[in-house]
Amino acid sequence: MNSTPHFSGAQRLLHWTMAVAIVAMLFIGAGMVETVSERHRWLIAIHKPLGIAILVLALIRIAVRLRKGAPPLPADLPGVQRLVAHLSHLVLYGLMIAMPLLGWAMVSAGGYPVTLIGGWRLPPIAPADAWWFARLHLAHTYLAYLLFLTVLGHLGAALFHGLVRRDGVLSSMATSGR
Repeated sequence: MNSTPHFSGAQRLLHWTMAVAIVAMLFIGAGMVETVSERHRWLIAIHKPLGIAILVLALIRIAVRLRKGAPPLPADLPGVQRLVAHLSHLVLYGLMIAMPLLGWAMVSAGGYPVTLIGGWRLPPIAPADAWWFARLHLAHTYLAYLLFLTVLGHLGAALFHGLVRRDGVLSSMATSGR
C-alpha cells in the first residue's frame, strides 16, 4: 500500500478527469430531463459516450487504486470520520460503476442504441421491455441524486480537511508533494 503522503500522478489525473466528467454528467443529465428542445438530442449524444467513458475510467481507477493504494489518513482522525471516509469512497466507486451500467441497461430496455463516438454502437445489455425501462429509469434517477449528494459530501470533506483541519488530506490529491 501507499506509504507516501500523496496519491500518484496517475491517480491524481484520473481523479480530476473523472471529477470534471462526473460534474458535467450530472448537469447534462439534469438538462436532459428539463428540456424537450433540440438540445435534448444533443445532450443525449454527449451523455451516453461520457457515461461509458466514466465507466471505463472508473474500472481503470479501481485497478490503479488496488495497485498503488492510498496515502494513510491522519493518525488523529476520529474513528467515525475514518469510517465515513472509507464508506463514502466505496459509495463513490460503486456509483461510478452502477450509474453507467444502469443507464446502459435502461437505454437497452427502451430499445435505443448506445452510440459512441464514430457511430460505434454497444450491444444491448437488457432486453427491450417497457416495464424494465421504467424501473431502470427510476433507479438511474434516484442514484443520480445520491451521486450528487455524495459528491457534495466529498467536496465538503475535502474543504474541511484543506481549510479547517489542514491535515494534508486535500493536498494528497491536489498536489504531488514535490
